[in-house]
Amino acid sequence: MKKLVLAVAVLILSAASPVAAAPPGTPVADPVRTEPVTMGLGVVLTQYAQFPQSQPDPAPTDPRLMRTARINTIMEMPDGSGRRAVPDLNGKLYLVRDGVPSVFLDVAAQFQPQFFSGRGLGQGFGYVTFHPGFRTNGLFYTVHSEESAQTTARPDWQQSGTFLHNVVTEWRATNPAANTFAGTRREVLRLGFGGQIHGIQEINFNPFAKSGDPDYGLLYLAVGDGGLGVGNTEPQNLSLPYGKLLRLDPRGTDAANHKYGIPPQNPFVGRAGALGEVYAYGFRDPHRFSWDKATGRMYLGHIGEKTIEAVYEVRAGDNLGWSNREGTWVFDRAATNPCDRLYPLPANDAQLGYTYPVAMYDHNPPPGWNCTDDVGVAIAGGFVYRGTALPALQGKYVFGDLVDGRLYYTEASAMVRGGPLATIHRLHVFDAAGTSVRMRDLSAPGAPGDPDRVEPARRSCSPSPAPPARAHAAPTNTPC
Repeated sequence: MKKLVLAVAVLILSAASPVAAAPPGTPVADPVRTEPVTMGLGVVLTQYAQFPQSQPDPAPTDPRLMRTARINTIMEMPDGSGRRAVPDLNGKLYLVRDGVPSVFLDVAAQFQPQFFSGRGLGQGFGYVTFHPGFRTNGLFYTVHSEESAQTTARPDWQQSGTFLHNVVTEWRATNPAANTFAGTRREVLRLGFGGQIHGIQEINFNPFAKSGDPDYGLLYLAVGDGGLGVGNTEPQNLSLPYGKLLRLDPRGTDAANHKYGIPPQNPFVGRAGALGEVYAYGFRDPHRFSWDKATGRMYLGHIGEKTIEAVYEVRAGDNLGWSNREGTWVFDRAATNPCDRLYPLPANDAQLGYTYPVAMYDHNPPPGWNCTDDVGVAIAGGFVYRGTALPALQGKYVFGDLVDGRLYYTEASAMVRGGPLATIHRLHVFDAAGTSVRMRDLSAPGAPGDPDRVEPARRSCSPSPAPPARAHAAPTNTPC
């Protein structure tokens, strides 16, 4: 009889439990009412290099993965050689000198049959970064994907229903000046993700930290939430690496797996229940980040859910709020109507400790949008230009949208934490003939300037001076 009474009591309590109430206020339908300002500043982009055909593995079913090649970044090597490194998500690492690419390392071949690039827009050979002392120590780092069903390796952390592993690997080149890799490798970190998107995005070193600086040689990792949906609260859980910006010492050994060190100056070192690796948290899909040479500030392009694309200035210990916040709005994870997810901030918000964007734009979906379909907008992130060759871009944070192919900029001096959002300006893009284009017009098969006009190699971009009537070119490290 006692058991029956207890069971009835539990049933009554469960039935009486209230459904989570929506945040106070009225849902926000148009969160960013100001549009990017079209200015008279533009860039002319000309072909820098062509890359060979590559194939995802396994063969994809998503047409967005069916490309000639899947080039997602280009970077100068920190050795003064003038070479540039270019990873293809399908597996090869190219070095480019004078516009001519050659294969430095076939990452996919090194990890077959586990290597996986056939599902998820960012999976495969996701990124590469070179230690600032690469010229003498030969060290560089990659992140790649493996299908969990194809490996017996155990992740250092894993999400429920792990489908893919993202693996950070350290490589040591025997001869750093060589154009073909020979040397050794070792695994640094392995994370298991339950989804096929929002894994480890960029990995990088602060390029402006000098030997002896506290930040020198420390590896930053932008780790997404795994693409598990709006109900995923792991980005707010400091005991897990998901939805975090991590900072590691790859030459240390005091981490739990003894394959890297935890910098003692990291903000959560010593806090009970928190990972010492965490530098900042509350991320959904942190895509690209960079440092301003003049100020040392870190800027990060953060891909939103269905509404907000944002630039953050990120500092140690920051909480960007996902999935309690999207941009400068309360995000209602439990909303039954997906159109009613954003609400005004509460009156006591300043006491809650969230960090908000310094610039942002929204999606401007078409009429009749169902608030769930992808509208084709995703911020890439960018760089503050501090060079002298292009005076019109001096002090501007130049960034792009990796889906709709537009280029933008803000004034770095206007991106102030806690202040008004910086104005976003649209940067015109012209091809060599002077035609106004978007980035995808230049990189698609049959794009202007393609002599064959049939399935050419996918191009990356390099700036050239624009006609005086238009403007100046973009800095060479602007993402293409």
